[in-house]
Amino acid sequence: MSVDVTTEIVINKWVPEVAAFSTNPDNVPKWRSNVKSVEWKTPRPLRAGTRIAFVKRLLGQKVIHVYEVVEFVPSERLIMRTKNGAFPMLYAYSWSPAELGGTRMTLRSCSFPKGAINWLSPLVTVAVAHSNRKYLTRLKTLLERPSV
Repeated sequence: MSVDVTTEIVINKWVPEVAAFSTNPDNVPKWRSNVKSVEWKTPRPLRAGTRIAFVKRLLGQKVIHVYEVVEFVPSERLIMRTKNGAFPMLYAYSWSPAELGGTRMTLRSCSFPKGAINWLSPLVTVAVAHSNRKYLTRLKTLLERPSV
């Protein structure tokens, strides 16, 4: 079994603006509620091979996931993966112009757990789908908020 969840949202901002904000690791705690802080493990800027630690709270415990950028094409796609944990994940973000204006942002989350933990895949799929919807909705709210 595997986890493979695709979530989309339309954000009423231009592709470069949405992509630039959402690919900046320093912004992640602003729109992903489970990420408390970010630590760059390799020098900036973001590019293939960049490693970033996301410090999270999970069930009251501090958890650190180190993500590695696999591919980065500004304003088009970002693919990154984490190898640690019971469910190593691959995340693929993409941005394209929406039909009626704005940006269609797609987030695909995949995992291929091995061994005894595999039986949890259906539960993890539901949790990931819920989290991804929540994160993208928060991102939309942040980016569409009127400037003061």
